[in-house]
Amino acid sequence: MKKGQRNFLTACFGALLLLSCTFMVQGAGNAGDKEILWENMEPDHSMELLYAEQFSVDYYDGGYALVSVTDSGRFLVVPEEAPIPEGLDEDIVILQKPVENIYLVATSAMDLFCSLDALDSISLSGTDTDGWYIDEAKAAMEEGRIVYAGKYSAPDYELILSKDCGLAVESTMIYHTPEVKEKLEQFEIPVLVERSSYESHPLGRTEWMKLYGAILGKEELAEEIFNEQADKLNAVLSEENTGKTAAFFYISTNGYANVRKSGDYVSKMIELAGGKYIFDDLGDEENALSTMNMQMEEFYARAKDADFLIYNSAIDGELTTIDQLLDKSPLLADFKAVQEGNAWCTGKNLFQETTGLGVMIEDMHTMFTNDDPTLTELTYMHKLQ
Repeated sequence: MKKGQRNFLTACFGALLLLSCTFMVQGAGNAGDKEILWENMEPDHSMELLYAEQFSVDYYDGGYALVSVTDSGRFLVVPEEAPIPEGLDEDIVILQKPVENIYLVATSAMDLFCSLDALDSISLSGTDTDGWYIDEAKAAMEEGRIVYAGKYSAPDYELILSKDCGLAVESTMIYHTPEVKEKLEQFEIPVLVERSSYESHPLGRTEWMKLYGAILGKEELAEEIFNEQADKLNAVLSEENTGKTAAFFYISTNGYANVRKSGDYVSKMIELAGGKYIFDDLGDEENALSTMNMQMEEFYARAKDADFLIYNSAIDGELTTIDQLLDKSPLLADFKAVQEGNAWCTGKNLFQETTGLGVMIEDMHTMFTNDDPTLTELTYMHKLQ
């Protein structure tokens, strides 16, 4: 190549390089032009909630959503590839879509994710395989699509980090080990503390699917599924109260009857179903627990004449026969509900299937109103034989 040609090519290359740098600078300037200032953003509407009181969602122009959870914090859901607003309040945590590889510790939320067809957004579980009664969750863990990453108090940080965890959904038990929450946040893993158990209305728990719908971009599906449960409740509420009384309990290993407090959501489900919870004066002034232990003698005196007994299988397993019930306490043989064949037991899946609370209320209503002796099985309960 001649010297003149080399000089010409060198000059051309230099010009192209200069032009490229100019475009890069202009491109950076254009990106800057797209910056959004948080102080200039105003919500244009809020999520409509019928029963839930423990969270809210405000929507902003451009697809941004601010999720606020009582005593847990605020989370700005940012659309995929959209810019993060400048000047955010220090307490606002960013969740940029798609939110993936979730570490799910709050067991009550799993059913909501399954209902939203969002199981693939979860990679890590705080409950091992044998602790799940939700078929989809158990299968996902058996197949390795979800792996056990340690319980709330002892997470496997190395595993969680290796999975590029985008969000940890914790139960309020995390407050017993605040150092774990702090450690996760130090690793820049957002932590959302699930508070559906604090909802005063049973369907307030189910309505939490709308929160996850906002995070996962499945608001319409969440609304549709929730409305199905609300419709079941409305159908029951349209009928008269039966006045039938019911006790919801289990017998502890030390011989106490563990019962729900009067303001608990299970007690409220009985009332919404057209029944009457037999213990209408058990307050919660001593602590925030939803249950309390009662001496068997007191339980006998107060629940002996209840029209229905509902045994809670969540702690020590499902019962199928009256004899199994009497093995818990022979005193139960004198109970009206036992003698009249109105002793029932819940399925283990009741407390993990948050989506089905409307169906549970419907089950209770059927139990209170159906006199057919052949009725032995409902969705979440079965009659003891």
